[in-house]
Amino acid sequence: MLPYIVGVRFSKSGKIYHFDCSALPDVTIGEYLVVNTSRGQHIGEVVKIYEEPPPVPEEGWKTVERRATAADMTLWEYWKERQAEALAQCRQRAKELNIENVKFIAAEFNFDGSRLAFVFSLEGEQKLDLKTLRQDMQALYPSAVIEMRLVGPRDAAKIFGGMGACGIETRCCTRFLTEFSPVSIKMAKEQGISLTPEEITGMCGRLRCCLLYEYQQYVEARQKLPKRNKRVVTPRGEGKVVDVYPLSEMVVVQFDTEPKTTAIFHRLELQPWDELEALRRKAESPCNAGDGDCACGRK
Repeated sequence: MLPYIVGVRFSKSGKIYHFDCSALPDVTIGEYLVVNTSRGQHIGEVVKIYEEPPPVPEEGWKTVERRATAADMTLWEYWKERQAEALAQCRQRAKELNIENVKFIAAEFNFDGSRLAFVFSLEGEQKLDLKTLRQDMQALYPSAVIEMRLVGPRDAAKIFGGMGACGIETRCCTRFLTEFSPVSIKMAKEQGISLTPEEITGMCGRLRCCLLYEYQQYVEARQKLPKRNKRVVTPRGEGKVVDVYPLSEMVVVQFDTEPKTTAIFHRLELQPWDELEALRRKAESPCNAGDGDCACGRK
C-alpha cells in the first residue's frame, strides 16, 4: 500500500516538506498538523496533497503525529509571542561576550516551547565559538533544547523582509520564493542587463533572484535571432547586427555606408548574408553555366 503523503509548510513562504500522513488519510488542505521533524515536533499547515507519492528520501518519510488541537494552537501562539524577548536576550548576551561579526536574526520556539533555535548569519569567514552563549541561553531557558542555527545571506534577507533592491515593498524571497535557485552572471549577460553591482545585486549582497525569472525566455528568443556582428541582408541592403532585442524579436543593423547608419528590423525581415552569398557563388559557378563540358572537367 502506497503511503499517503502531504506537503506541509511551517511559515508563510517557507519550503514545503513531505510527511507520511497514512494515519490520517482524511486531512485536507489548510489543516494544521503536529509533525515529527529532525528538530522535534512542530506545527505546520497542509498546503499540498499528493495523489502519487514523491520519491522516498534517503532517511525515509517523517510522520504526522496528529491534528493540531485548539490547545496546541494556543500554546504555539504563546511561545511565538516570547520569541522577540528571547532574541533580545541573545543579542544582549552576545554583545556582553564581545561576539563580533555575527548577526542574530531570529529566535524560533517550536509549538510547545521544548526547543529554541537562535538563527544567525556571519559577516565574515572567521571561525566562531558560540558554546558559552549557548550555555547562557540554556540557563535562561532550562526547559528548552537550545540550538544555534547558521543561515546564509539569502535566508537572512528572507527572514528580515523589507523592501527589495528594485523598490518593491516586499522582497520576492519573503513574499513567495520557497527555495533559492542558483543564479549566475551569465543570466544577466543573456538579458542585456548592466553588470554594475547596483543593477544585479540584491539586498542580501548576492545576485538578485529575479535574474532567473525571464532567463529561459531570453535564451529561447535569442536562438531565433542572429548574433551580434553577424552580417545580414535587410530590405535596405546588407549590414552588420550591432544589437538585438530578444523579447520583441527586433534587431539593430548597421549599414556599411558613410557615415554609418543603423535601422531596426523584425527578425522575419532579415536573411543571413552567408547563406545568400553561398547561393550566389553556387549560381555563378561554371558548373551551372549550361549543358556540356564545364570548367571543372565534369560532364
